[in-house]
Amino acid sequence: MKTKHKIIFKNSQKMDEIDSSSVNLIVTSPPYPMIEMWDELFVSLNYRIGDSLNEYQAVEAYNLMHEELNKVWCEVDRVLVNGGIACINIGDATRKIGNNFQLHANHSKIIHCFEKLGYQVLPTIIWRKQSNKPNKFMGSGMLPPNAYVTLEHEYILIFRKKENRQFNDSQRNNRQESAYFWEERNFWFSDLWENVKGISQKLGIQNLRNRNGAYPFELAHRLINMYSVKNDTILDPFVGTGTTTIASMANCRNSIAYEIDENFKDLIASNIAKNKEFMNKIIRDRLNNHLSFVEKREKEKGKLKHKSNIYGFSVMTSQEKNLTLNKIDKIVKNNNLDEFKVEYEDVNKIEVKKQKTEKQVTLV
Repeated sequence: MKTKHKIIFKNSQKMDEIDSSSVNLIVTSPPYPMIEMWDELFVSLNYRIGDSLNEYQAVEAYNLMHEELNKVWCEVDRVLVNGGIACINIGDATRKIGNNFQLHANHSKIIHCFEKLGYQVLPTIIWRKQSNKPNKFMGSGMLPPNAYVTLEHEYILIFRKKENRQFNDSQRNNRQESAYFWEERNFWFSDLWENVKGISQKLGIQNLRNRNGAYPFELAHRLINMYSVKNDTILDPFVGTGTTTIASMANCRNSIAYEIDENFKDLIASNIAKNKEFMNKIIRDRLNNHLSFVEKREKEKGKLKHKSNIYGFSVMTSQEKNLTLNKIDKIVKNNNLDEFKVEYEDVNKIEVKKQKTEKQVTLV
């Protein structure tokens, strides 16, 4: 099995390199309007944004920033297949412009745009980020009424283009192999994610912006498993350090990614190269976690009814019988085209071994 991954260094407002209706899933986190670290980027796209900020016209600047994002969402609509899903991680912003302080509800602007494009709005995930801040309030301290609550969560907005996705006979095997474990479903398909830690946004690398809006691997990993199948094409119009590409590789999906800053080229390639073993560890962890779940469940409630056709261990439902995880064998980079090809080992190279009192997965 092989997958292909392409990084394109240009503005994603025009994704001419991608055919219409050829992408199955969008996983991305765009620059957040009205967050100061992104002002320079937005101003480079429309100088009027800088004028609005300088003239303390906060609402005008906010609307103009979203007009720039909407150009990307229109391209997303063009390339996404009917039945495809768009997952967008976005945070709201609080900011003082001049003498006025207010919330800028970025998530509502994006929902409105996708509603106008005719998408079905699916239930939203609240990503509650862990915070080390000792104070849970801002503003006037102990004196009402001018204090305000802190923002400790972000949104993962989920949209579907038109009707449910349909699978023909040749695609059904891919779908069955792409199943998730019963206990993973119960964990992932919650509207509140509290156990996904954020990552440092400081880059500290010469020629790159000081901070980056990267989300953690676990977030992209879950969404790709939840809303796509093997051999699908995943698109990230704002790839940054390459997290979505790496999560696509780990899960046997193809990917296309855009990054406006070409100075990220070496960092993305380095992140991909150094994460091969990490990606294979994800496979081991999924299998080991399932074995631990089965052992506990069968002690409490007796033998499970269903067995995996691939591994021979117990599973909760018949839909998990053909679930297949693949080890990454090789990652090959085409330096001239910023493309990567990933080769995976056959399933018979994954052995599930029982050692003494515990079960452990070994990839050989």
